[in-house]
Amino acid sequence: MGVVDRFVRRGALEKRMHIIRRLASVALVVGGVALGGDGAASDDLFTVSGVVVDVTAEAAASARTTALAEGQRGALDRLLRRITLRRDYANLPAADDIDIATMVQDISVEEERVSSVRYLANLTVRFKREAVRALLDDAGIPHTETRSKPLLVLPVYEVAGAFFLWDAPNPWRQAWSDLPANPDSLVQLVLPRGDLADVAAIGARQALAGDASQLRAIARRYQVEDTLVVYAAMVVDLANNVPRLHIGLQRFGPSGETTLVEAIVGDVRDQVSALLATGVRQAQEGLEERWKQDTLLRFDVEGRLSARVPLNTLADWLAVRERLRVTAIIREIELAAISRADARLVLHYFGAAEQLVLSLAQLDLDLREEEGFWVMRLRGLGSAP
Repeated sequence: MGVVDRFVRRGALEKRMHIIRRLASVALVVGGVALGGDGAASDDLFTVSGVVVDVTAEAAASARTTALAEGQRGALDRLLRRITLRRDYANLPAADDIDIATMVQDISVEEERVSSVRYLANLTVRFKREAVRALLDDAGIPHTETRSKPLLVLPVYEVAGAFFLWDAPNPWRQAWSDLPANPDSLVQLVLPRGDLADVAAIGARQALAGDASQLRAIARRYQVEDTLVVYAAMVVDLANNVPRLHIGLQRFGPSGETTLVEAIVGDVRDQVSALLATGVRQAQEGLEERWKQDTLLRFDVEGRLSARVPLNTLADWLAVRERLRVTAIIREIELAAISRADARLVLHYFGAAEQLVLSLAQLDLDLREEEGFWVMRLRGLGSAP
C-alpha cells in the first residue's frame, strides 16, 4: 500500500490579492454553529480561545471590524508564544492584519454585545497549521506542536528535616493550588485532592524516592500516566541573612524521566508565601520550556524508522493509524505490510528518534527497541509502562 499521510511544507504566504479576498471572507462561527471553515480536530493546538474584544468606534459596524482584527492579532501572538521558546519571544515575526486574516481558518463568536458605537465579544480563533509553520519557518524560529499528557503534581515540602505532602502545614502545596490556570500551556497540571485515598496511595518519602508502584497507583486515581514530584525546601542563607528556596522537579511515567533543579534567593523582607509563589511560577515556566525544548520540530533533520505494530483487532490498527496521522513530527507513513497479527510500518520523521518516541508517548503509542527492532504498541490509559 502507498503513503497514508504526507506533510507538504509551504514556502511562502499567499499572494497579496488573494490575501485581500481572504480578509473579506474569513469564516465565522456564531453561537457555536459553523458558518464556514473545515479545521480538523488534530489542529486543536492552533486554536486560541477566550480572546476578549471591546472596541468603541463611530459606528457599530466599524467597531466590529476593528474588534475582529484586534482579536485575530492578539490570538496570533498568544499562539506564537504558546509554541515557541521564551528566548525567541522578542524576535517573533510581525504580520499585518491582512496577512493574519489569511492565516485564520475560522472564528467563533460568543457573548456578543453590540450598541450603536461599541462591540464586545469573546472569540475563539482557529489558525491554519501550515500557514503558521510557514510564518515561523521564514523567520527562522523553531517551534513545537506536541502537547504533554496531563501531569499529576505531588508537592513535597521539607521543614527542619521533616517532609510534608498531605499533612499540614504544607504551604508549598497551597502555592501550587493557587497557581492560576494557563489556557496556553502545553503542559496541563493536575493537583490531587489530598483525601484519605491519596494519603493511603503514597507518602512524601515514597514520592521523593520515586516508588514506581505507588506513583502508578495514585496516577490511576486521576486517570493520568505521568506524575511530577516537586520538592521544595526553605533555608536561611546565614551569611547574607536572606531566605533561599531550593526546588527540584522530577517527572515519572511513560514519557520518560525529567529532572529540573534550581534555587531562588529571596529578600530579607520577603514573606514565605510570596517566595513560594515565585518558586511555583518559575518551576512551571521551567517545566514548560523544557518540554518545548525536548519537542521542537527540526525540519532540517529527517530520520527513517521501521517498526512492527502488534495487533489484536482491526480496531487496533485504525486507532494506531489515526494517532500517527495527527503526529506533527511524522512527515510520511508507509504501510509495508499488514496481517491479522501485526502491521509493518516505515516512519519518516523530523528530528531525532528520541523526539519521535516522546511525541508518540503523548498519544498512547509506546515505541521502543526490543532485541534490536523497533516495536510500537498501543497502550491503554493508566496501564503500566
